[in-house]
Amino acid sequence: MGEEIGATSAQLPKRHILRALADDLGIPIGPRPAGARLIAVVFDGAEVVGDSDVTVRNGDQLICCESPAPAIDDHIRQEWYRATTLLGELLAQAFVAVFSLNNDDWALHEVNQHLPPLATPGSFLLELAIRVYRPHGLEGDDDPLTFLSEGISTSYELGDRPTAGSTLFIERVEEQTRQAALDKMSARLDQYVVGGVSTDLKAWSAVFQSERVVAGAWHPSMAVVWRFAGPVMDVIQPGMESTIQDWPGRLGAWEVGVPSSGPIDGRSFRLANTVVGNPEGTPGLEILLAGPQLRFAQDTTVAVTGATVSVSVDGQEQPMYAPIVVPAGSTLAIGSANQRGLRAYLAVRGGIAVPDYLGSASTFTLGAFGGHAGRPLVRGDLLSIGGVEALGEPAPIPKAEQPRLMKEWTIAVTLGPHAAPDFLTEEGLQEFLDAAWKVSPRSNRTGIRLDGPIPKWARTDGGEAGLHPSNLHDNGYAIGAVDFTGDTPIILGPDGPSCGGFACPVVIPLGERWKMGQVRPGDTIRWRLVDQDQASLLRARPGCVLEEQRNDPAIIQQLAPNDEHPGLTMRAVGDGYLLLEYGPPELDITLRMRVHLLDQHLRQQKITGLIDIVPGIRSLLSHVDPAILCQKDLRQLVFAADSMLDTSTARVSTRTLHLPLSWDDPSTRKATDIYQRTVNPDAPWCPWNIEFIRRINGLDSVQDVFDIVYGAEYLVMGLGDVYLGAPVATPIDPRHRLVTTKYNPARTWTPENAVGIGGAYMCIYGMEGPGGYQFVGRTVPVWNTWRSTECFEPGTPWLLRQFDRIRWYEVSHEELQDLRTDMRSGAYAPRIEEGYFDLGEYRAFCAKNAESIQAAKLRQQTAFEAERQRWQELPQ
Repeated sequence: MGEEIGATSAQLPKRHILRALADDLGIPIGPRPAGARLIAVVFDGAEVVGDSDVTVRNGDQLICCESPAPAIDDHIRQEWYRATTLLGELLAQAFVAVFSLNNDDWALHEVNQHLPPLATPGSFLLELAIRVYRPHGLEGDDDPLTFLSEGISTSYELGDRPTAGSTLFIERVEEQTRQAALDKMSARLDQYVVGGVSTDLKAWSAVFQSERVVAGAWHPSMAVVWRFAGPVMDVIQPGMESTIQDWPGRLGAWEVGVPSSGPIDGRSFRLANTVVGNPEGTPGLEILLAGPQLRFAQDTTVAVTGATVSVSVDGQEQPMYAPIVVPAGSTLAIGSANQRGLRAYLAVRGGIAVPDYLGSASTFTLGAFGGHAGRPLVRGDLLSIGGVEALGEPAPIPKAEQPRLMKEWTIAVTLGPHAAPDFLTEEGLQEFLDAAWKVSPRSNRTGIRLDGPIPKWARTDGGEAGLHPSNLHDNGYAIGAVDFTGDTPIILGPDGPSCGGFACPVVIPLGERWKMGQVRPGDTIRWRLVDQDQASLLRARPGCVLEEQRNDPAIIQQLAPNDEHPGLTMRAVGDGYLLLEYGPPELDITLRMRVHLLDQHLRQQKITGLIDIVPGIRSLLSHVDPAILCQKDLRQLVFAADSMLDTSTARVSTRTLHLPLSWDDPSTRKATDIYQRTVNPDAPWCPWNIEFIRRINGLDSVQDVFDIVYGAEYLVMGLGDVYLGAPVATPIDPRHRLVTTKYNPARTWTPENAVGIGGAYMCIYGMEGPGGYQFVGRTVPVWNTWRSTECFEPGTPWLLRQFDRIRWYEVSHEELQDLRTDMRSGAYAPRIEEGYFDLGEYRAFCAKNAESIQAAKLRQQTAFEAERQRWQELPQ
């Protein structure tokens, strides 16, 4: 829009000369009156070739042009053409004459060389620029562009951050009739989906169907409605933390560290959708503690459920758990939760229209994707409504079916996977179950931290998995598992990690997980053991009162080892998961190969009801929909698959990735310093993690640590260890395995792509967040949210795969900063070599070097014991 007519055109006369010429020719000229239209008439140097309405603009930027200009009196149009022709005879060049029209009064407003869109003779043309709005109060960068419908021609790519007022794309249509052009433009706009930024797309779609536009009455005063029209809601105030979620969330990528997200109180969320007649999983709002104020452009039916809050429309009080009609232009206000419950939920009939990311609309704020711009709402956000076909008529929820909110909660749990007697003592398990646990203020959607008694462990340490008895070889986690990170229990939430190395003695079943969203700091939680039958009853009737306390064992089934099989253990994990473990609790790549073969076999079967499979070091977690695939049937499928495995000739394809590592990077030193100042000033791994690694491994110098890290070849044995494609890897050569303990308690902040060691494993953190591995440095991204590049293939934003190998080469902190930027854009790609991993060759290598491997292990064990003794001697 607004292109120059020609680079060689002569300079047009200045304003005072133009006025004199117009006076001589009898052409009225003057400033644009308030409310006047603007029509551009184009002279090509020889004659008038057409006109266009250019009224709707932002400064000099044309927003919407229509050619020929509609609703113009034929006599006035001929007067404009005659005046333009007279000017053309004097100027002898191409130009555009812009006329103002106020009722029937017109005047020449200006002459320029900005060519507006023109229709071909006998047709009607519309051209529209879709613009970006910046929400009020949003600090820092503009929002990333998270989605564009296919077919939109734009210079922006996913992940770009277009500035406020910028044109995202231009849509142009030309038809034989004006009405056909209007209809086509409206239809095209309805098909487009733009995510991550607020635009006037929906407003324009509604405008093109309005009576005023159909009548051709373009007018500057209409500019105030360009942004707020159509099926949209405007965020007047966002509340404390309001995020878009859908149910059941983002499934199918648990293996690579992508959490499900979704509503933490799925029961209240689904009830809200039921009230307005939506399918129960339709995208809506989760509201933490204090609610938003939202203005709706059209009549809209909504519902509010969950924590008890005040609800009003234009100041008039409204009920919860019942349909609320918000008239066009009215404001819905949701107040603060009272002393019971923590989260409220808002459903809008037709749903909140945001694009899916990896199959879901749910917001994962730590990963900055999903929902609107991957973040909580801010003032000025403009959200589109619709796109979901309503299921039924709106109807209230009876009081008896509404969740009961408490201050003192009893929450059902199933025993396992890591209970007594192999992890906790029998006495310790009973104390854990009997204790009244306080909800910590340091709780969020990632996990709910609990304050209470110190657990009584049945073992002194985690062996190669770490110094603390809670440490174990990494395995998949279940949402709702009570995870002991050291001595601190944390209920894993829907934004929690998919994989980790800590013991989980109990799991909250699906029918009770809604309570996780409503417990608030200071509330008390007591546990109630249930068995699988009772868990099924709670799924069917959430909130029902159980008559008796029952439980199933944590270990469901075991197969003893023999010459042909390492043995296996089946562990219960709530009512939607099953954990299989191979062999003894030790690091053995032979066991990991067996897990890999079982994992691949189950995936190839495409089992109905199997949602996710998460391989661990010596384990495989299967996540199922228990309404489709019961635990008993799943066990039979897994046992049958296991019986068909043969590891004697196992050989798998691998890639070797050569990645840069900034040794002892300043960002990791900063994280350690924050931890020492705010969490644990006396931590033995502070102030320098690398010195701690040296000491606990019995090495002579930090240089020895450096040489081992850069000389090792790491085998990726799991992904998503700390979110988003983060690998858990171990050196193939056992002599290169540095064994450490993990932070206890964990860090509250870890820089993105920090590299650390915990137990015998190396991890690259996929994103910022908490963590517990001992730092050695920092590397390039292992996850790229929006860009598809040479090493981040479309639909797979993670870099690494199971059984990949990693080798490090040294770079400076400054070099790494450049490489990190270049890798996200695609300008840099690491060297990747194709190859294979042969289990037989690996066994032969270990046998050949058994003596030196054993010596390295003995050195580590001696230093490990010395470190433990040092801890015990410290004053309590």
